[in-house]
Amino acid sequence: MKILLVEDEKKLADALAQGLEAKGYTVDVVSDGKKALNRISLHRTDYDLMILDLMLPSMDGDEICKTAREWGVTTPILILTARNETGKKVDLLLKGADDYLPKPFSFDELVARIHALMRRPNEIHPAILKVADIELDPAKRTVTRGGKELTLTLKEFGLLEYFMRHPNQVVNREDLLAHLWDFNYASFSNVVDVHIKNLRRKLDTGDGGRILETVRGIGYRLRDQV
Repeated sequence: MKILLVEDEKKLADALAQGLEAKGYTVDVVSDGKKALNRISLHRTDYDLMILDLMLPSMDGDEICKTAREWGVTTPILILTARNETGKKVDLLLKGADDYLPKPFSFDELVARIHALMRRPNEIHPAILKVADIELDPAKRTVTRGGKELTLTLKEFGLLEYFMRHPNQVVNREDLLAHLWDFNYASFSNVVDVHIKNLRRKLDTGDGGRILETVRGIGYRLRDQV
């Protein structure tokens, strides 16, 4: 994986680059905002991840992020910020950041955030997800099946959205835990199975066909045909 690290604090940039390279990543370091934006414009498909400091010379990280997204750059972006206000966090996400990490942070947490970002699907999905007769609107947080609206909990909604972004693919419990639960949940917990059972019950149309099936010994699959 190749990472663009944009950080003007030299000691921090050197330490992060050295640590990431020890983990097997290739790291390009840029210390100036406008130079970073120029690098992105010329090499927009070369990087698997961009890490941007919020406060930079010549152009802040959030503006780099906003401009990159306006150009159609879909590379995951993680912003490092010393500002921990809720309003600023919301603003960063609205400008296209995929995640943010408040300073000070541990290197292990940074690596964990990188791993989480890189597990996300890279392709761009339509605003409304459709699989068989199920329609899900991530923005409005609504779900219908056969035109009938379903009432789902937040976790059930998250599970269904993840399945709909991976139709016909077998998804294992570990993937679901990694994407939808924090690190406090133990992998041996049956929390996934319980939520799957409840979601399946709400998706059931009563005709005997199961759109969300269990693949024994592996995981679960949402089929586009019953």
